[in-house]
Amino acid sequence: MKVRTVLGAALGTIGGAVLGNRLLTRRAGDLANPLVGIERTYRWRGIEATYTVAGDPTDPDMLLLHGIYAGASSHEFEPIVEQLAEDYHVFAVDLPGFGRSERPPLVYSSSLYAEFVRDFAADVTDTPIVVASSLTGSFAADAAAETDFERLVLICPTDETATERPWVRTLLRTPIVGTTLYNLLASKPSIRYFYNRDGYYDADRIDPEEVQYAWDSAHQPGARYAPASFAAGTLDPDFDLATELAALETPTTLVWGRDAGLVPLRDGRDLAEAAALELVVIDYATQLPHAEHPDKFVEYLRAELLAVDTDE
Repeated sequence: MKVRTVLGAALGTIGGAVLGNRLLTRRAGDLANPLVGIERTYRWRGIEATYTVAGDPTDPDMLLLHGIYAGASSHEFEPIVEQLAEDYHVFAVDLPGFGRSERPPLVYSSSLYAEFVRDFAADVTDTPIVVASSLTGSFAADAAAETDFERLVLICPTDETATERPWVRTLLRTPIVGTTLYNLLASKPSIRYFYNRDGYYDADRIDPEEVQYAWDSAHQPGARYAPASFAAGTLDPDFDLATELAALETPTTLVWGRDAGLVPLRDGRDLAEAAALELVVIDYATQLPHAEHPDKFVEYLRAELLAVDTDE
């Protein structure tokens, strides 16, 4: 009798988890394009990657690459795309596994993303200025070694997010338990906690629509596969970022939020010193200075790029 009771309870729990997971996916619905411009797709190794183009095609190309986290997408650049499109031909891409791009059940890696950035830039853009956020800054630096970029602008870049734990990736990829755990990690409270702790200096600047979009993005079909690799630490590159940047011929600027905690400003100063790079610091900002202070970020970016043009 006890065995039947335990089995019944277990089956009930599993059934509830399956039903709950399906309901969350249905609630998310289709993901709308949040950016101004024209949406296009780029087919890469059988994956349909979505990107948005804005601005005058005769202006210099600028490629925007969002960071890596549950719910990540090109929506990260929504506050600045329209302003940048006044002076640049802007390409804002959803990386494979995120946003409106396809999310196949691959084992995602840093080399995969570096190769995607390299191929996308070569096939779609013309010697772009590349603006990359957080861990994606390492992917862009890797790609720059074999691609013609006009310049790199790296926002709080990092090459180390967590101790490598492949078993976490395996667990999160399991159909029932993994999906249930992922849905807890990608809940609205968890997403808001991330923005509050690591994304924004002022919690009042967190737009509820931004949290909602990230939640919707995090609950698209296949959404857990790329974040599973991120949570396992297996998206971290196998090189030292300072060494990689120091060896690049591509001009590079670092942008940091003064109060960043996840990747603190001291890391930015060390990186700038080690690789002899320019460092721009934005006050009252943490990990997402371009989202929290879009006007200030664009102002600094224009000034930095204008200074480069003047020097040339």
